[in-house]
Order: sequence, then structure tokens, then C-alpha cells
Amino acid sequence: GAEMAHPSEEARTSHLERAPPAPVSVEGASFPRAIWVDLLMYPTHSLPTAATPVIVGAGLAFHDGLLAPLPVLVGFLGSWAIHVAGLFTDNHELLRRHPEVVEHPELTQALGVGTLKLSTLRVAVAGAVAIAMLTAPYLYAKGGAPVLVMGAVGLAASLWYHGRPWAYVRTGLADPVFVLMFGVVGVVGTYYIGAAAAPGAPAPWAVLRSLPLEAFVVGLPGGAIVTSVMIIDDMRDHEFDRMKGWRTPAVRFGLDFSRTEITALVSLAYAAPVAFWLALGFDAWVLLPLASLPLAVRNVRAVWRLRRRTELIPWTPRMAMLAVVHSSLLAAGVALSR
Repeated sequence: GAEMAHPSEEARTSHLERAPPAPVSVEGASFPRAIWVDLLMYPTHSLPTAATPVIVGAGLAFHDGLLAPLPVLVGFLGSWAIHVAGLFTDNHELLRRHPEVVEHPELTQALGVGTLKLSTLRVAVAGAVAIAMLTAPYLYAKGGAPVLVMGAVGLAASLWYHGRPWAYVRTGLADPVFVLMFGVVGVVGTYYIGAAAAPGAPAPWAVLRSLPLEAFVVGLPGGAIVTSVMIIDDMRDHEFDRMKGWRTPAVRFGLDFSRTEITALVSLAYAAPVAFWLALGFDAWVLLPLASLPLAVRNVRAVWRLRRRTELIPWTPRMAMLAVVHSSLLAAGVALSR
């Protein structure tokens, strides 16, 4: 009944498409922390999403007696640095390619007054990639060439989100890429490094070929929720994305399609533990993520209820935190299973 009280999606958003928000004066925009931490690194978004696959992979590795805490920690540092490099690249390309689209007025203002420079953003991208590269020798010593391959795949997925030459976000392919990277690759990498570092482990590629099915599927619930984080961003920014010529699902099919997609992904995340319990041989402990269902319902209801861009902004970090909570409970349940 509440849905019927709202006008059509086109009527709700057409005024935004005709007149994009103008730059605003933000007092804190010149303060370095406001720019680099709150607006660019965005730790309430980047840290939970980077941690989600690592948490699940560590839980499964513990269950199988293969957890290697220090390599996992070093791998998380490298993956977060790669994630941050992608965020910096995304904002660099936005400000460079589309200066007329004031999607983030604080950054546009900072660029205008010289507090932020594109050249500095490029240095920041290089710095974040360098931090990730510093972890490579140690991880290579523990896991061999497969570690480098998985790291290269992660780096390409992060930088090419909006960077050249592919910028796959513009073609609407980001959703499956995110499910794959955060639901499979990140979990497999975390589990693999422990298996490869175990005493008596075979050659690295043989270890990778011998990984159990669970390593490839147990992270899918977390990947689904992390993808929902990005979809909320796409919903929030869909009028800007249309001006930029992007073809995200929110632009191509409308916001109700994105709401339905989020509902389906979150539903998958909460059905998956039941499937793991019934089909993969885990104990009922693996149902622990169901304890966070009220948080998930709150998030999904907000996505359907809220209509204004400013109302959606807080729900990106809240959905990211749901990914961490769900994955932590799942990791604990897997670890506790016999």
C-alpha cells in the first residue's frame, strides 16, 4: 500500500536528471582528512568489503586445520590496498572525464580550489598499488605463483572498475564481477595461502587444484551482500550515471529492478547457510548467520522505502557492515562445525 502512494520512478527522478545538483560549499572540504579519509578511502565502505571474503576464508581454513594467521593478515593488507587503489582510480576518472557532473560536490570544490589535484590522486593510486606489491614477496614465499595470479586478477578488477582500458562499470558488468571477486576469488585466496603454507604441502599449483568445493562456494553469501553495497551506490547515483553515459542496471532497467536485485542477493545470502548445512555436511552451527536476519530485513526495507539520494547515503556502510556481520557469523559456524 505504501508503494502505491509514490509517483512513478520517472516522475520521481526526472527533475534530478534535468537539473543535477550544483556544487555546494562544504566547510570541511579543504581539510585533508575530510578529503582523503572520509571521501576517498571511505573506510566504513572499503574495510568491511575487503574483510568479508578474508573472514569467511579464514573460518573455513580453521575448520580444515589450515589457518595461517600471519599470511592471512598480510593478504588482507594487500587486498585492502588494492581496493583503495580502485576507489582512488574511480574518483580520478570521475573528476577527469566528467567535471561537469557534480556527483561529489566536496571533491569538485576541493579540485577547484586546489586542495585536491588529479596528479596527487594518481600518486595515491600508485602508492596504494605499491603497498599491495610490498606484500607480494612474502606471500609468494608462502604460496608461490598462484598468489601472484590471484593478486593480479584482483588488481585488474579493482583498477578497471572505472579505469582504462575497460571501465567495466560503464557497461553494467560490475555486479557479476563483484560476486566473483568478493564471493569466490578472495575466499579461495585466503584458504589457499594456508593450504600452501602447511607442512608437507605439494607444489603450489597442485594445492590449488586440490582445494575443496567449499572454498569456492562458502563465500558466495558474503559476495552477494557486498554486491548489494555497490548496487545501493548505483541507485543513489543513477541520475549522474545516466548523464555520464553509463549503463548500470539502475540506469537501464530502473530503480525497482535494483531493489529487486538487492532483495534477491540478500535472500540468497540467508538461504545459503541452510544449503551448506544440508548439502555440504556442516553442523547446524553454520546457521549462525540467520541471527543477523533482522538487520538484513531492516536494510532491504530501507532500500525499498527510501526515495531520495541523501536518504540512501547511510545505507551503503550499513549494508557493508551487514556483510561483515553475516560473514563473521558464517565463519564462526563453519569453524565450529565438526
